[in-house]
Amino acid sequence: MDIHPIKTEADYQAALKEIEKLFEAAPNTADGDRLEVLTTLVEVYEDQHYAIPLPDPIEAILYHMESRGLSRRDLEACIGNRARVSEILNRKRPLTLRMIQQLHRELGIPAEVLLQPYQDEKKTRRTPLPRKLAQTKRLRPTRVTRSSAPRTLRARG
Repeated sequence: MDIHPIKTEADYQAALKEIEKLFEAAPNTADGDRLEVLTTLVEVYEDQHYAIPLPDPIEAILYHMESRGLSRRDLEACIGNRARVSEILNRKRPLTLRMIQQLHRELGIPAEVLLQPYQDEKKTRRTPLPRKLAQTKRLRPTRVTRSSAPRTLRARG
């Protein structure tokens, strides 16, 4: 196989087969160099054609917490007090730039994951009532007395 840019799916499959054959090649040999060039070409092709979307920022934080055995309390150093951590993880408040920097520095979560826009709870809530409807008086229950009751009820009582 000649080494050339991978442009089609057939080129990609052929390169994968060649890599499989050369997988045990020793470094700094002709086969080792060939393997290195082919893996670089395959990596570029995969990045262009099989890109994996970045995860949701909150899901990434939860994954890092779970995989490292961290609790919400452990996030307080990066995010703030317990209430703030809860608001972030429950999507009631967006991440700030300072929080993103701290999470990246302390937990190693890639900044490009944390910087992505994500849907917070505020956008999924119902819209408030129109102002005019919200200002209308509520009806209060009236107390029925003997004198204010209809005649048919007065006769029974």
